[in-house]
Amino acid sequence: MCGISGELRFDGGVADAAAVAAMCTTLSRRGPDGSGGWQSGPVALGHRRLKIIDLTDAGAQPMVDSELGLTLVFNGIVYNYRELREQLQAAGYRFFSTSDTEVVLKAYHRWGAACVERLMGMFAFAVVERDTGRVVLGRDRLGIKPLYVSRGPGRVRFASSLPALVAAGGVDTSIDPVALHHYMSFHAVVPAPRTILAGVGKLPPATVRTYEPDGSESDWVYWAPVHERRADLAALDPREWQELVLEQLRTAVRRRMVADVPVGVLLSGGLDSSLIVGLLAEEGQRDLATFSIGFEAVGGRSGDEFAYSDVIAETFSTDHHRLMVPSADVHAGLEGAIAAMSEPMVSHDCVAFYLLARQVAQHVKVVQSGQGADEVLAGYDWYPPLDGVPVERAVDAYTSVFVDRPHAELARVLGDRWMLTEDVSRAFVAEHFARPGADTTLDRALRLDSTIMLVDDPVKRVDNMTMAAGLEARVPFLDHEFVELVAAVPPELKLASGGKGVLKDAARAVIPAHVIDRPKGYFPVPAIIHLEGQYLDSVRSALHAPEAKERGLFRTEYVERLLAEPNSHRTTLGSNQLWQVGLLESWLQQHGIR
Repeated sequence: MCGISGELRFDGGVADAAAVAAMCTTLSRRGPDGSGGWQSGPVALGHRRLKIIDLTDAGAQPMVDSELGLTLVFNGIVYNYRELREQLQAAGYRFFSTSDTEVVLKAYHRWGAACVERLMGMFAFAVVERDTGRVVLGRDRLGIKPLYVSRGPGRVRFASSLPALVAAGGVDTSIDPVALHHYMSFHAVVPAPRTILAGVGKLPPATVRTYEPDGSESDWVYWAPVHERRADLAALDPREWQELVLEQLRTAVRRRMVADVPVGVLLSGGLDSSLIVGLLAEEGQRDLATFSIGFEAVGGRSGDEFAYSDVIAETFSTDHHRLMVPSADVHAGLEGAIAAMSEPMVSHDCVAFYLLARQVAQHVKVVQSGQGADEVLAGYDWYPPLDGVPVERAVDAYTSVFVDRPHAELARVLGDRWMLTEDVSRAFVAEHFARPGADTTLDRALRLDSTIMLVDDPVKRVDNMTMAAGLEARVPFLDHEFVELVAAVPPELKLASGGKGVLKDAARAVIPAHVIDRPKGYFPVPAIIHLEGQYLDSVRSALHAPEAKERGLFRTEYVERLLAEPNSHRTTLGSNQLWQVGLLESWLQQHGIR
C-alpha cells in the first residue's frame, strides 16, 4: 500500500516538482515507510511507501527501468505477482527486486495497457513511457484503490486523495451542484468521475486512461461483471451453488495471504468476517491476529458485538484483541477521521474504522476485512422489495427504497442556487439500469451497488481509514472472480434466509450456526447515531460557521429544524439527516475549502 501523485504538462513547461512534493506530504500517512520523487521534463511523480512486499530498498518508488524506458508509481498489491513474474522471466525479463511493483512495470512493457486484465488485486498506478511521452493511469476493477485527477491550464495532476490535490494548489474548489444532489440522494456517494468539488474528478474503477503528450486523453473500460444467468452454470442445484461460492471465496482468501509481513483480520463477529477467519484457519494459519472494536452504549443503543466475535476467536483459537473505545475517545477521533476522508462520508463506521485501524496498526500492517459481501450477495434490507419487480418499473422501485429523499424534497433542503430542476440522481440510476448485462430488477440494483455505490461508500471508507494509520486492508469478497461468479447466482438463492442465503448455507460447513443466524449487525457507534452533548455541539458549530453561511448549501430553516430535533429526522434508510449535512460542512471546513 502506498500513496502516489504526479503532474504532467502539455504546454511545453517543466512539471512542478514542488507541487508533487506537497501532494506527497499530504499522503504521508498512506506510506510511512519511505518516500521518493522523480522528474523528467514535463512529468513528475511522487510516492509514499508502506512496505508489504519486498521490504528492501529495491522495491522503492518511483521505479525506473532505463532499459525498458518506463517509470512507474504504484499503489496496491497484485496477489498473483509471483505467477506473472515467472511468465515474464520465461519471456526473458530480468528482475532487480522481488516486488510486485516491478512485475507491474514489466507486465506493462510486455502486454501494454492490457496488462491490467492479468492483474489480480487492488491497484492504482501511473506509467510514464520515456520514448513516446505518453502517461497511462490505471485503476483496479472494483475501485478498491483510489485515484483522483485534476485538470488545470496546460496540465493534469493526480493523487491518491482529493485533499492532496487541493494541497498542491490551483484547484477549483467550488461545489459541483450535480455532485451535491448525488451526495444528498445516495448517502454521500458521489459516483465517478465526479467529486463534491467541481475541479477534481476521479478515475472510474476498471478504467485505463491514456494521456498523449499533446494533452488528448482516452479511456478504456476493461471489465464489467455480467449479472445474468450463465449457460455453463444453469444445471447447478442450490447445494452445488453453495459449494462453488465457498470454493471461490476460499481461493480469494488464500490469495490475500500473500505478504512479507503478518496478516490479521478485522473481526466484527458478523457472518462475513467470521467466515474469513474460518477459511484462514482451514488454510492452516495459526495464531491469527483478530481485532474487534466496541463503544460505550448511548441512548439505549449497544456499542459492541463482542459476544459474537468472542465465539469465533475461541472456535479458531485466534490471537484475539478486544478494543473498547470510551465515548470521549470517539469524539477526539472524530476530527482525525474527517481529516482522513478523501471525500465526505456520512457512515458512522468511518470513525469506528479510524479508531480501530490506529490500534490494529500497532500489531500488524495487513488485515483482511469482510466489506462487499452485502452488495454482491443481496445482504441489505432494501433488496427483497425489488424481487419480482418488472424491469420497466425497476428505476422507481430502486429509488423508492434506496434514495435518501425524493427530488422534490430537496427544494426544501438545498439553498436556491444549489437546487437543480432535473432529478439528476434518478437520471443516473436510469442510465445505469438501461445498460445491457443485467437480467432482473434485482440484478440491476446489485450491479449498480457493487460497481458504483460500493466503491464510494464502504470500499472508500475502509481504504481511507485504514491507510490513515498505515494499515493495508484486503477485501476477499471483492475478488473480481468471486464477484463474477456471484453475479450469476440466481436471485432467489441470494435473497434466501433474509439475504446472502447462498453464502449463509455455504458457511455452515465452516463456522458456528448461531453466528450465521444472528441478526445483522454493523460497527455500531452510538455516540454518532444518537447525536447529543459535544457531538451535537460540533455539528451545530460547523453549520453555524461563517463559511457555512457563505456557502449557503442548506436552507436556514431546514438546518434549524434539524438542530431543534437532532435525532428525529431520518433518511429513507434511517440515517440521521443532521449528521449528513453537518458532516459535509465539517469536511469542507476541516480541509480549508471555501
